[in-house]
Amino acid sequence: MPKHHPKHYYLNDTVYFITAHIYKRRRYLDADDKKQLLFEIFQQTFSRFNYRLYAWVILEDHYHIQFKTRIGDDFIKAIQQIHNDCLHRLNQSENRRRRKIFYNFWDYCIRSKMEFYSYFNFIHYNPVKHGYVSDMAAYPFSSYADWRQKKGELWLASCMRDFPISEFSIPQDENFD
Repeated sequence: MPKHHPKHYYLNDTVYFITAHIYKRRRYLDADDKKQLLFEIFQQTFSRFNYRLYAWVILEDHYHIQFKTRIGDDFIKAIQQIHNDCLHRLNQSENRRRRKIFYNFWDYCIRSKMEFYSYFNFIHYNPVKHGYVSDMAAYPFSSYADWRQKKGELWLASCMRDFPISEFSIPQDENFD
C-alpha cells in the first residue's frame, strides 16, 4: 500500500523545521569539507529566496534546519535547490555519477514560541544525542556557536531551561524512510 503524502501548503513569513536524511542513511557528509559545503549551500539558497536561517546542524547522515520563509510558494524550490546543489557538487568533487544523496525530507510548521525554542534546542542538542560530542559547544557544524557569540552562554542556557527537550522527540530523527 502506498504511503499517504497529503498536499502541503507553505505559508509566507512562517517558521519551519526540516529534517532531511541521506539516502539509506549513508554517511556521505562524513568529512568537514562536505559539511561546510552543505552549510554554504544553505546560506546561498536562503539568501536567494530571502529566507532567514535561525538554527541548523549538519551530521554525517542527516541535517536539521529551522528557518523563516518569505514567499511560501518558494519553499519546495528552495529545498530542491539545496539538495540538487549538494548532489551535483558532492558527486563532482568525488568524481561520482548518478549517486543519490538525499532521499526525502520531513517538514513541520512552527506554531508557537514554545515550539520555536523546543526545535531550536533540539537542533543544537542533536550532535550530543547522536554521540558526536558530549557538549553542544564542541560541535562545529551547527549554529550553536553563532548564537553563543550573538546572545551568550547564559541566554542559551536559559533557552534550554525554559524550553527543555527531555521529553521532546522527533520520530523522523530516528526512523525516516
